[in-house]
Amino acid sequence: MTDFTSVAGKVAIVTGAGSGMGKAMAKTFAANGMKVVVADINEENGSKVVQDIVDAGGEAIFVYADVSNEESVKNMVDITVATYGKLDGIVNNAGMGLPNQPVHEIGMEQYEMVVGIDQTGVFLGMKYGAEAILKSKSKGGFILSTCSTAGYIGTEGMALYTLAKHAVLGMTKTAALDYAKHNITVNAICPGTVNTEIWGYAPQEYIDSFVSAVPVGRLAEPQEVANLALFLASDLARYITGQGIIIDGGMTVGGMAEFEWGDPEIDR
Repeated sequence: MTDFTSVAGKVAIVTGAGSGMGKAMAKTFAANGMKVVVADINEENGSKVVQDIVDAGGEAIFVYADVSNEESVKNMVDITVATYGKLDGIVNNAGMGLPNQPVHEIGMEQYEMVVGIDQTGVFLGMKYGAEAILKSKSKGGFILSTCSTAGYIGTEGMALYTLAKHAVLGMTKTAALDYAKHNITVNAICPGTVNTEIWGYAPQEYIDSFVSAVPVGRLAEPQEVANLALFLASDLARYITGQGIIIDGGMTVGGMAEFEWGDPEIDR
């Protein structure tokens, strides 16, 4: 099999699907025949994504979801099953970050907010998503969570985000073992810097500082992350589970160095 026809007809929830990587994932899933629940806390953005999918010939509904709230996540899953009769997969993509600051300056309100969305939100999505996938007796169930390179490495001033993303990676590994015998794959996508709407508020020199740390010399596009999500949702990836898959343009591989190449006909 060399295509993605195996995803056609699958029902999937994508949280945080109103913008950025989540929007790209939702549209990519729908373009390949999946029925998509666009879940987001922003109804205007989420509804626009649904309309884009429908206009392109796909099938989708919007569901309001605050991933840090248990009843909201449960309701999201219940609406999905009530609408489509089953659930095959969930992408726990909704997340947030904070401006960089040292640990001693972090307040408990900030801690609870970031952990509530980036960590508890993933746990709740896994919990209720897995239960619905099991009850649906899905033939190709999947759970994906948007992690980060911060799930593997530390970054100065990003203690809360790093804490939560390390937890996502840990939950991914354990949940993969829980559901391996039920043919449900569980993986985490770990992007580096991605060209989403959030960069619209950043000064160019700030963006350039991130780009300079990426060996390929640019930010990732949301579609590139969505392509990986589609692969992991398909039958092409049924033997991949419990993994945190880094997609970062080589950023975490190691440091770059300035030196000359020996062959003058090949540019460095």
